[in-house]
Amino acid sequence: MYDYIMIRYGDLTLKGKNRSVFKQTLNKQIKQKLSHLSITIEFQHDLVYIKLNDVFADEVIEVLDTIAGLSSYSKVIKCGYDFDVITEKSLEIIKAETEGKVTSFKVETKRANKTLPLTSLEITKKISGMVLSQVDNLKVDVHNPDFTLNIEVRRDATYIYTNRIPGIGGYPVSIGGKALVMLSGGIDSPVSAYLSMKKGLEVECLHYESTPMTSIESAQKVIDLTEILAKYAPKSKIKLHMVPFQKLHEQIIINTPESYIITIMRRMMYRIATEVAKENNCQVLISGDSIGQVASQTIESMATIQAVTSHLIIRPLASFDKMEIVAIAKKIGTLETSNKPFQDCCTVYVPKRPVIKPTIAKSELFESHYDYQPLLEETIKNTKSIILDTKNHLDIQSKGLIVSECL
Repeated sequence: MYDYIMIRYGDLTLKGKNRSVFKQTLNKQIKQKLSHLSITIEFQHDLVYIKLNDVFADEVIEVLDTIAGLSSYSKVIKCGYDFDVITEKSLEIIKAETEGKVTSFKVETKRANKTLPLTSLEITKKISGMVLSQVDNLKVDVHNPDFTLNIEVRRDATYIYTNRIPGIGGYPVSIGGKALVMLSGGIDSPVSAYLSMKKGLEVECLHYESTPMTSIESAQKVIDLTEILAKYAPKSKIKLHMVPFQKLHEQIIINTPESYIITIMRRMMYRIATEVAKENNCQVLISGDSIGQVASQTIESMATIQAVTSHLIIRPLASFDKMEIVAIAKKIGTLETSNKPFQDCCTVYVPKRPVIKPTIAKSELFESHYDYQPLLEETIKNTKSIILDTKNHLDIQSKGLIVSECL
């Protein structure tokens, strides 16, 4: 029935002089992500039209759901300006939508093409009357209808549709620069990665792998999460850096008072992340911190931890409640994998009473108990990187990415 999908750009239409750059970037990503389907893409001034060419609309929508920068899209029927044809197509859509059920509707008409003799209101009234006369169990409700029949008489054709499917919104990935996401195997950091891409940041991911202190399965979980996140990235690929954290992790545990283990460990992680970010031209670090969620995420802890780096740190989840984060994780497909019961560096040897208001002075004192700089340099040197995509599931052991044991 539907022969086109109409796509709306969203926030990037507000970008003023930079609008054309945003649109070019987004249009390129739309073409690239849909290149495997036998469709035709028509770019217009303020909209994009996809001619389905017998491709199922849901196949296209599944891809559009992974592209940041799109406000919404609708499955539409395209026709000319003949009123009888517009009526016929409107009835076709309504019968398919209602399937004999008792329901309410309204008609909304936009008439950009002023050469049509009927006004928008006249079209609305005539279509509504025709529908009521030919479809049983329908009633008009202009305030709270079950669905709205939209008729847009544009300069090139008439487009008829009912639903607006919400897109990701935000800005096209890569337009805002490049970020390094500190990716654990938990729920929060993958959501932070997704939200960063939604706001136009191209992301690479960094994971601290500490086998055998942590299980092989915990590292595999991060591989799997990165592959899921890759579907939201340009070309559906993301680079993952696997950091061999075992030796440094052991020294932190041996030389640090129990209450400060997490604080010192995360300070080391930020030192490593800063260097990896510099090597890979990432201007910003992304963290999954949510204020007050755990001891290391109090404002005092975050200030003490981030003092080791001059890199900009963004915390997309800073003000989110846990249930809000879980809802996004479920939506983007990472929740099930994140919930697998395998520990990462931040969840092994967790202190019984972690400090919630650490200080920089005490942290520096405990770090002075051993020479960590050679270990940092060795860890950074032996970090391994791989590009992951959504198509080929990677088995971590087969690729030799268990890096801690290799040192």
